[in-house]
Amino acid sequence: MNNEGPHDGPHPGPQPIDDVTAQTLRVAFRRFNPFMVAMWRLGLGRWMNMWPAGSGRIFVLGHTGRHTGSRRWTPLNYAIVDDELYCTSGFGTGSDWYRNVMAQPRVELWPPGERWVGIVEDVSDHPERIRLLREVLVASGFAARAAGIDPLRMDDETLAAATTPYCLLRIRRATGAEQLPAHPRPGDLSWWWAVPVASAALLAVRPRLRRTPPDRSQADMTG
Repeated sequence: MNNEGPHDGPHPGPQPIDDVTAQTLRVAFRRFNPFMVAMWRLGLGRWMNMWPAGSGRIFVLGHTGRHTGSRRWTPLNYAIVDDELYCTSGFGTGSDWYRNVMAQPRVELWPPGERWVGIVEDVSDHPERIRLLREVLVASGFAARAAGIDPLRMDDETLAAATTPYCLLRIRRATGAEQLPAHPRPGDLSWWWAVPVASAALLAVRPRLRRTPPDRSQADMTG
């Protein structure tokens, strides 16, 4: 890959995060995952992708637990390069979701506004690994910087050294039609929005009801 342009000039060597920081990030992402999945189910997937430079480009990956056989859901950053979807396992082969998709590569994807079945392939040995990985890391927003990686400034050699444990994955659409389950799916909980709307409407109407004068005919009868 040509290193000209924004990657020119000296850049400090990679500063790999220590084990404690890595574990902290693991726990933080794991706790944040249910919130992100809920946002998709509430119909807010597009909104969660409104700030690519900050939160990054995100999709939800549905995969099968290799031990339990249960469906799992993991939000991931991604990039579309050459019309194909790429993502990365920043914690390498130790991530549970990575182990799951390697055991069962048929997965469900929720990119913003879409839902489809794909096949996962580990392409970490791709001849253009650094070019592809850079695109994914740029699209990950703050997540890459939280891990001590600046994909916009690091040259290829520095980036390669900093991302040695990273796994690069490509997900291609599965051939043939497949019936997906009704639940969960993007937007299947959007009806919940009716609850706060109805509550707000009731709160707006109640003061008017309290101020409504009594019916005059009833007042005459009781007077």
